[in-house]
Amino acid sequence: MPKKAAGLTARQVHTHKTPGMFADGNGLYLQVSPSGSKAWIYRFQIRGRRRDMGLGSLDALPLAGAREKAAAARRLVVEGIDPIEHRGAMQAAATVAAAKGVTFKQCAESYIESMRSGWRNAKHSAQWETTLAAYVHPTFGHLPVGSIDTTLVCKVLDPIWRTKTETASRVRGRIEAILDYAKVRGLREGENPARWHGHLELTYPAKGEVAPVKHHAALPYAALPAFWPRLQVQDGLGARSLELVILTAARTGEVLGARWPEVDLDNMLWRIPADRMKGGREHVVPLSDPAVALLRKLAAVRLGDLVFPGQVADRPLSNMVMHMTLRRMKADVTPHGFRSTFRTWAGEQTSFPREIAEAALAHTQDDKTEAAYLRTDYLQKRRDLMTAWANFIEGRGADVRPLRRAAK
Repeated sequence: MPKKAAGLTARQVHTHKTPGMFADGNGLYLQVSPSGSKAWIYRFQIRGRRRDMGLGSLDALPLAGAREKAAAARRLVVEGIDPIEHRGAMQAAATVAAAKGVTFKQCAESYIESMRSGWRNAKHSAQWETTLAAYVHPTFGHLPVGSIDTTLVCKVLDPIWRTKTETASRVRGRIEAILDYAKVRGLREGENPARWHGHLELTYPAKGEVAPVKHHAALPYAALPAFWPRLQVQDGLGARSLELVILTAARTGEVLGARWPEVDLDNMLWRIPADRMKGGREHVVPLSDPAVALLRKLAAVRLGDLVFPGQVADRPLSNMVMHMTLRRMKADVTPHGFRSTFRTWAGEQTSFPREIAEAALAHTQDDKTEAAYLRTDYLQKRRDLMTAWANFIEGRGADVRPLRRAAK
């Protein structure tokens, strides 16, 4: 039971030590906890229910201030308003009012910063910042993020959807992500006006209909054995880097960024670290005999850690060197297209299972559940595949006998 009092004095407030509730009058109490801390409580009854409303600690709120707060709450009770519910509504309104001051640009900066550590590299962050600065911020970057609607989103997308479709699609996705982030943070409410499915898809033609995907020009695999000796007589590191791209079916950036510490010639392996892989996972490449022979020749003239050093210190060759090599050879193909050449050959000319070829290309598993349970990189089977590929490239006939399968 709270101790009755005609009213607390300032001295009593500070000298009470015994745990309990000490009445000041009119529903205001000083609560002393067993630990000795003191807080103000306003006790009231509304709609047949007794409630206790915390007003603050004694350290932050002196007796006079506590009486003022209790009086204000008491006036609400007289009007039939629950002061606890009223305070919650006021706080929510204050949050909304504060959110109205957060612009889309500020929210975008906050989102990018929160995601930065999870993105593959600084280039990815820069692409977000660049596209938003170029296409979005001039239109509504200065507006409250809670006020962005479909009309504003369309104002950004209308001028570029048909002329820069790929860019427009990325911009839309980035706006959608930022607005979803804003909603989670309590900065906006309602549906996302940048959502594609069931919303913007009703306004714009699909990206593939406007700008069909253009695949990298690839050499037909049947022409590769004749192309290979022509490439080998080309001079320069550009030609050698293209040879390694073809022999390993690796991406051009992975080859040009290769470093000698990643290469184990004795065990015929090349370990590409996760931070250089598109999928963000280490990729171990089994090296065929021709690939090892090529790397041994390059190692004999090694100048540093880079396998393909450029003219600037600690910078690899430019990707253009491979394109220039192909241009000199009058080959109307792209370096990246040789991955397609490899994949088509593996699918049409060998009996290696699909997952082995996909693993050789370091393609990520689409089925997330299956990927979570997959605990192998098929290294030995991929070594067999890359040996068959090298044999085919060099015109020695590919050993493409079906892999031995375990008895079921």
